[in-house]
Amino acid sequence: MDAPPLERDLLFLIHDVARMMRTRIDQWARRHEMTRAQWAILMRLERHPGISQAELAALIEVEPISVARLIDRLEAKDLVERRPDPDDRRLRRLHLRPASKPILKEIKRCKAQLNDLMMADIPLHAREAVAEVLLQIKANLTATAEAARSQS
Repeated sequence: MDAPPLERDLLFLIHDVARMMRTRIDQWARRHEMTRAQWAILMRLERHPGISQAELAALIEVEPISVARLIDRLEAKDLVERRPDPDDRRLRRLHLRPASKPILKEIKRCKAQLNDLMMADIPLHAREAVAEVLLQIKANLTATAEAARSQS
């Protein structure tokens, strides 16, 4: 069986679309003197207030030292604060500061704009089908990764 041309190869398509999305978000974040990674952390903290740095690092799949540096920068901008954990003196819990609200509003605006751009002229049934396929791909990859971890 012949391989599909690159422009129809699902692996290349997913990679290209993800790269294009990252590029667009990088441009928007830079306009606010921030990075995509900082935006991602703000969004995660909005969904998970009080998370620890280690938990955040695991959630976004980066090294804890990288999260610490990003939090340092966000703290310097007064967007995030570290608070002591009431039950464990060794832990610091991460919380958004009031100054993060306008940035989060802008992130949501940019996300909506990107979503509108990506979904232009795509009917609802096709959007739903793509979401279902991507969810199944994610589930397949997750199951494979978990099986590999349990065998090692």
